[in-house]
Amino acid sequence: MNYRHQLQQKEVEISHLKARQIALQDQLLKLQSAAQSVSSGAGGVPAAAASSSFGYGLSHHASGFHDDDMDFGDIISSQREINRLSNEVSRLESEVGHWRHIAQTSKAQGSVSSDQSDICKLQNIIKELKQNRSQEIDNHQHEMSVLQNAHQQKLTEITRRHREELSDYEDRIEELENLLQQGGPGIAGTDHSKTQEMQKTIQVLQAEKVESRKKIEELENKIKDLSKKLSSAENDRDVLRREQERLNVENRQILEECESLKLECSKLQPYSEKQSDTMTEKERMPQSLSVEEVFRLQQALSDAENEIKRLSNLNQDNNLAEDNLKLKMHVQVLEKENSLLNQEKEELHMSLSKLNNEYEVVKSTAARDVDLDSELCDLRRNLEAKEQELNQSITEKEILIAELEELDKQNQEATKHMILIKDQLSKQQNEGDNIISKLKKDLNDEKTRVHQLEDDKMNITRELDVQKEKLIQSELVLNDLHLSKQKLEDKVDDLVEQLNKSHTQNLSIQKENFELQEHIKQKEEELSRVRDELTQSLNQHSDSNFKDNLLKEREAEVRNLKQNLSEIERLNENLKEVAFDLKVENEKLNLACEDVRHQLEESLAGNSLIAVGKNAIVEALKLEKEQLEAELCQAEKRLLEEASKYEQTIEELSHARHSSTSALQLDHERLIKLNQEKDFEIAELKKNIEQMATDHKETKKILSSSLEEQKQLTQLVNEKEIFIEKLKERSSELQEELNKYTQALRKNEILRQTIEEKDRSLGSMKEENSHLKEELERLREQQSRAAPVAEPKTLDSITELESEINQLNIIKDNLEEEIKHHQKIIEDQNQSKIQLLQSLQEQKKEMDEFRYQHEQMNTTHTQLFLEKDEQIKNLQKTIEQIKTQLHEERPDVQTENSDIFQETKVQGLNIENGSEKHDLSKAETERLVKGIKERELEIKLLNEKNISLTKQIDQLSKDEVGKLTQIIQQKDLEIQALHARISSTSYPQDVVYLQQQLQAYAMEREQVLAVLSEKTRENSHLKTEYHKMMDIVAAKEAALNKLQDENKKLFTRFESSGQDMFKETIQNLSRIIREKDIEIDALSQKCQTLLTVLQASNSGNEVGGVNSNQFEELLQERDKLKQQVKKMEEWKQQVMTTVQNMQHESAQLQEELHQLQAQVLVDSNNSSKLQVDYTGLIQSYEQNETKLKNFGQELAQVQHSIGQLCNTKDLLLGKLDIISPQLSPESSTASQTAESLRTIKFDVSNESSKQEIEELRRSLQEKDATIRTLQENNHRLSDSIAASSELERKEHEQTDSEIKLLKEKQESLQKSLKEKDLLIKAKSDQLLSLNENFTNKVNENELLRQAVTNLKERTLILEMDICKLKGENEKIVETSRGKETEYQALQETNMKFSMMLREKEFECHSLKEKAVAFEQLLKEKEQGKTGELNQLLNAVKSMQEKTVMFQQERDQVMLALKQKQMENTAVQNEVQHLRDKELRLNQELERLRNHLLESEDSYTREALAAEDREAKLRKKVAILEEKLVSSSNAMENASHQANLQVESLQEQLNMVSKQRDETAQQLSVSQEQVKQYALSLSNLQMVLEHFQQEEKAMYSAELEKHKQLVAEWKKKAENLEGKLVSLQERLDEANAALDSASRLTEQLDLKEEQIEELKKQNELQQEMLDDVQKKLMNLVNSTEGKVDKVLMRNLFTGHFHTPKHQRHEVLRLMGSILGIKKEEMDQLLTEDQGGVTRWMTGWLGGGSKSVPSTPLRPSQQSLLNSSFSELFVKFLETESHPSVPPPKLSVHDMKPLDSPGRRKPDTSTPESFKDTAEFRAGRRTDVNPFLAPRSAAVPLLNPAGLGPGGPGHLLLKPISDVLPTFTPLPVSPDNSAGVVLKDLLKQ
Repeated sequence: MNYRHQLQQKEVEISHLKARQIALQDQLLKLQSAAQSVSSGAGGVPAAAASSSFGYGLSHHASGFHDDDMDFGDIISSQREINRLSNEVSRLESEVGHWRHIAQTSKAQGSVSSDQSDICKLQNIIKELKQNRSQEIDNHQHEMSVLQNAHQQKLTEITRRHREELSDYEDRIEELENLLQQGGPGIAGTDHSKTQEMQKTIQVLQAEKVESRKKIEELENKIKDLSKKLSSAENDRDVLRREQERLNVENRQILEECESLKLECSKLQPYSEKQSDTMTEKERMPQSLSVEEVFRLQQALSDAENEIKRLSNLNQDNNLAEDNLKLKMHVQVLEKENSLLNQEKEELHMSLSKLNNEYEVVKSTAARDVDLDSELCDLRRNLEAKEQELNQSITEKEILIAELEELDKQNQEATKHMILIKDQLSKQQNEGDNIISKLKKDLNDEKTRVHQLEDDKMNITRELDVQKEKLIQSELVLNDLHLSKQKLEDKVDDLVEQLNKSHTQNLSIQKENFELQEHIKQKEEELSRVRDELTQSLNQHSDSNFKDNLLKEREAEVRNLKQNLSEIERLNENLKEVAFDLKVENEKLNLACEDVRHQLEESLAGNSLIAVGKNAIVEALKLEKEQLEAELCQAEKRLLEEASKYEQTIEELSHARHSSTSALQLDHERLIKLNQEKDFEIAELKKNIEQMATDHKETKKILSSSLEEQKQLTQLVNEKEIFIEKLKERSSELQEELNKYTQALRKNEILRQTIEEKDRSLGSMKEENSHLKEELERLREQQSRAAPVAEPKTLDSITELESEINQLNIIKDNLEEEIKHHQKIIEDQNQSKIQLLQSLQEQKKEMDEFRYQHEQMNTTHTQLFLEKDEQIKNLQKTIEQIKTQLHEERPDVQTENSDIFQETKVQGLNIENGSEKHDLSKAETERLVKGIKERELEIKLLNEKNISLTKQIDQLSKDEVGKLTQIIQQKDLEIQALHARISSTSYPQDVVYLQQQLQAYAMEREQVLAVLSEKTRENSHLKTEYHKMMDIVAAKEAALNKLQDENKKLFTRFESSGQDMFKETIQNLSRIIREKDIEIDALSQKCQTLLTVLQASNSGNEVGGVNSNQFEELLQERDKLKQQVKKMEEWKQQVMTTVQNMQHESAQLQEELHQLQAQVLVDSNNSSKLQVDYTGLIQSYEQNETKLKNFGQELAQVQHSIGQLCNTKDLLLGKLDIISPQLSPESSTASQTAESLRTIKFDVSNESSKQEIEELRRSLQEKDATIRTLQENNHRLSDSIAASSELERKEHEQTDSEIKLLKEKQESLQKSLKEKDLLIKAKSDQLLSLNENFTNKVNENELLRQAVTNLKERTLILEMDICKLKGENEKIVETSRGKETEYQALQETNMKFSMMLREKEFECHSLKEKAVAFEQLLKEKEQGKTGELNQLLNAVKSMQEKTVMFQQERDQVMLALKQKQMENTAVQNEVQHLRDKELRLNQELERLRNHLLESEDSYTREALAAEDREAKLRKKVAILEEKLVSSSNAMENASHQANLQVESLQEQLNMVSKQRDETAQQLSVSQEQVKQYALSLSNLQMVLEHFQQEEKAMYSAELEKHKQLVAEWKKKAENLEGKLVSLQERLDEANAALDSASRLTEQLDLKEEQIEELKKQNELQQEMLDDVQKKLMNLVNSTEGKVDKVLMRNLFTGHFHTPKHQRHEVLRLMGSILGIKKEEMDQLLTEDQGGVTRWMTGWLGGGSKSVPSTPLRPSQQSLLNSSFSELFVKFLETESHPSVPPPKLSVHDMKPLDSPGRRKPDTSTPESFKDTAEFRAGRRTDVNPFLAPRSAAVPLLNPAGLGPGGPGHLLLKPISDVLPTFTPLPVSPDNSAGVVLKDLLKQ
């Protein structure tokens, strides 16, 4: 676009120059004519045009150098331009001097002012250039200084940091070496092998350090190499500088040559010295400026060299802006390497610190080889980790080396670029040399040509002047024609393009129409489907009316869409018609163009003819010249004749020229007018097409939106059908489940019945048990009564009872198991019930939700349909508007602004429609959100209600549980009672012994239970710890899941934010577009107002015509508006490009997001690995726990064995204690013996006698002696046993204390273990977080690297673009050169013509001088003086030769000057182009520099921050590792101590076991003696063990029961919570229903109140009606009873006037009027009453209120012979014609009585009124209301009370509006008045 624009500018400049050339030629002609006139007056020198034309073009190049950094090629080219300009300035000075001198001689002072103005312009241009250059130099120096300062600051900071870090590291290394030297001898004594290994590792690390130093040195060497390469590049630049100096020398030489030429000119023209001095000063200024520029550049290069030296010292370099970027990259790489080395050093420090710690550990744990092995393993791991880190560092170094290589490549590329620039400069130099050589050749050629042309110039003078004038005029006309032709061609091209566009638009519209038709067909098919589905759903559901309405609405929509389609088709047809019109106009324009071409061809033919004529004239002139030389004598006559002829020909030609030019001007004006009209028509057509396109787009959008909405509706309907099907399936499934659960309930009821039966059997068993207890008590009493005889019976009964008790226990156990089973069944059934209820509630919820959704959908559907109707209406409105616009456009195409206004209106409407759509969609979303919020509130309320209900259910279940617990307690009481029975069976003396043993066993059991409880506590504690660990793991997993979810959310949010961004941008664009539309509206209104003003002015000034100024202003405003529109379009394109850029950026961001997701996956993998490690640790921990448990079990076994020994010891002591008191007192022994004998007798047999007892007594006495001896032995044994028991007790106490200590130690170890675990967890968490941070930093670094690479790629791309732009610029320069060559050719022709002119002038002067000389010769011949003639001739010849020489020199100088001017203009154009290029490229470079500087700053900051963070993290990791090592050492120490303690305990246990063995040997003797007791003891122990087992089983069973109960209750609680939630939801629904019901009741109450009020109003109105009816009836009665007085008077008088034989008829008529029956009248007539009193009283009964009519006159007595009926008819006729005209009745009051307005309220009117109304209406249906009486025709009150005028009485209204006013006619109800009266009434 820029290049096209530049080309257009060039073409415009060329056209301007051509016009300027023509103008200058005109000026030259005028000056020549002036000079001729002067010369004719006095023989002076001819005048010529000033050199103002040659100064043209300089003003274009006053822009100056705006940019800072200029290449050498640019500098050289600028110097060349300066030199050329200086040369041209010098030439112009000489020209100016020459022409000024001529002007002074010819006294043409008008040209001087133009020269002065040109000089002023040039001076101003030079000043501006100087100022611009100085500003550019200042800016460049300022920027260079800023960059240098910033770079120096950065370098100083980096070096300072580097030195500080190096010093810190050296100090640390020295400290660590000192520590190693100090710790060396102390450790050497303890462990030489370990120290050697450590020394080896240190050596390895030192070797690595040395290697890293070597690598650093290598990198420094590489940097030095780079600096060397940069110095070589500097040398190249020095070489280029030398070349530049050489070129400057050459330029100076050229300047010197120019100065020599100037000196020659000054010799010829001495009077131009002053002006040349001024101009040489002007020359020196640019030269000095160029020198200053060279010095400035040299200084800048020297500064750059100094900077490079400084930077090479600091391993950096700073050469130029490009090298600066590379250096910064090097600095970053070195900083990264430095940071890596620092990290390695820190790691070495950490390893040294670890080694010191390990030395200390070695000192403390010298004797423990196990610890040494573990430490060796740790050291090996550390070494492996260090090796890995070394490998990583090596890989990083390799990466850095690769980056350095890349940088080297870039440096090489830069050097190549420099070489290319050098080659280009050399090429430019060669081209310059070639150009100079060519110019020299051209000068020589032109000199030769000048010599040749001088001979021809002398001959052709006046003819050429005339022909030149003609040529100039023809050229002007030709140029105008060319311009008009070009314009017309452009317009034709535009029209063709518009036609093509319209064709494409028509095709696209047709395609869209076809697509729309297809869409419509699809939609019709979908509609038919939807109708079928709707009919099906209508059959299923009762909502038929609503769906019919939906169908009707859809059909209406389809009709509307069809109508819209038909309208669009009409619009398409209209478009086609418009396109056809355009084609027709195009053809017309083509014809006009062809006509113009024909005219051009004709004019060219005319020109060619003129040229042929010119050639012929030239030949004739040559012949005449020869004749002149031959015939000198006849020269005067012939010259005079030729002069007269030439004057005549000039006059003729001028006349012809004027006529031809006037005709051409007229044609040209006509063509321009036609062109303008066509432009207007084209603009109007364009606007129409744009309108149509916009309308079409809007209709398309609307149709697409409607189609999408229809699709959405169909989808919703399908979803609803799927929902209904799912609900049906659900309901069937629920029914099946209900059946199952009903069956389960039945089973439950059966089980309950069985449980109740079992309970009854239990009660019977309890009763039996109580009976047995009573029997046992009786038996005991019998035993106590019956002494020895009953004893065997009691034993039998005891055994029987024991067996029964066992049986009962078995039965009881069975029953308990059954109870448990039934309880389980009941609980399962309860659970199933709860689940059923939950499922039912859920289904109800779902049903409610589906109903609610259905209702919502219905509401949304209705809303959507309403919105669609509104949209359709809006569309119809817009279509109608478009139609109206089209109709308006067809008749008058010229009214532009009105169309624009309408278009803006339509756009506004469309915009409003779009906004309405948006608002509607927003409203829908807001409604949905409100509905969701309401649902959430309802759910909350239901949850609360559910909780309350679950509480109630819990209370009920607690009651049930309480009942069950009571039953269990009763069972426990029964068991205890049975135990009491067993224990309370009266054994004799052994019972006490057994009780003692029981107590001892109880004590043992308590001890064992205590131990068990402790173990269970420990187990529970461990379990809680395990659960805690699991919870922590679960929490971590949850955190991970949360993080993943957050990542997903962020991803979705990012996408939505991207979309939101796009939406926001689109909204902003739409807003801006609206604002612009408003502006366009305002402008269109302004145009309309201007048009109206114009029209008004036209109407005012019909004679004068349109005001031209106003019209021009309007045109200017239109142009401005067009420019604004173009700007707006460009801005729209920019916005579109920004949107596209945003999309690209969003795509990049999405890629980054994908990368982040990949990193998240890597992190999750790491976390999974850590979890695996953690599970391994947990497993090891559990193994340790199992080991501890095993140790505890062994301890418990030991304690149990000790307890058993203690028990045996206690038993023996108890036996001895029992035996010792038996023997001490004899009496007591006797009684005891008696008792013992009894027991023995009980044991041995039941059939002994008294004799045997006596024998036994004797034997007892013998036994007493033996017992005494045994007692003595027992005493001894008891003493020894007491001693041994004391020893055992002491040992017991010792062991107890040791066990306590061990327990305490174990607890402390467990605590420490827990603390260590917590520490490990915390450290692992910290490690995870640190790893995550580290990975994040690594990722950030990678991203930054990627960004750097992207920037590099961008820079490369930009360089490529710059190269492309350079190539394109070169092409443009070539094209411009071509144009300039054309221009030069034109200028050369111009020059030739001017030279020819001068030559002709000179020849004319010479001819005049020759004529004078010839005259003198003739005179001298006459006188006879031939010698003087010859002298004069010689003098004339010499003068002629001199003049010819002067003219040749002058012409050469002029040609050279003009050529230089041409070159100057070309160079200036090139300079302009190059400056524009430089501006653009420098702006881009500055932008890129700023961007790179900012990015580098940010990268350096981030890199430094990352290094600091890494250092901190490394330190933290080291501290954590140290803590871990110390904690592991402590753990190992603790475990070792625990092992030692266990070993000591085992030794003590061995000692105890030995002692136990010894005591067992000692006791073996006593055990033999006590075997008899042991047997009985063993029996008792068996029984006790049995009881203990049973008790244990009971306890365990009860525990399990309780656990199960707890679990079941928990489940129940959860189920009940679910129920509560569901019940709460139900309650919320019920509350909602109640609220709605309360609202409805309120509404009903309001309605009832309204109804009551209305009833009251009704009653009041009915009362009013009744009153009115009564009044009416009274009126009717009163009026019906009365007769008209006037009528009766007339009848009375008529009776006496009638003949006597007809008087009875008159009487009958009167009777019928008065209501007397026929029979009564006959009777009255038959009776021959003579008196008139009775008859008169009957007549005068009542008067009439009717209007009095004209009575019969006495003049009518001639008619008495006629009958009375005839007279009566006449009377009625006179009465029926009133004198007053009939009144105008209103249409409302003329309503019939059966009108619909009066039918409805008839229900409320009373029946009496109805009857009367009906009677009257029925009786007088056929009567004309104008003839009927008031009572029948118009009632006084409307029956409804609400007529057209509202409620109110008719009497209150004005008479003219309501009631007809006419004379009433009395009509008899009977038909006895005759046929005439009936006929009258019928009328």
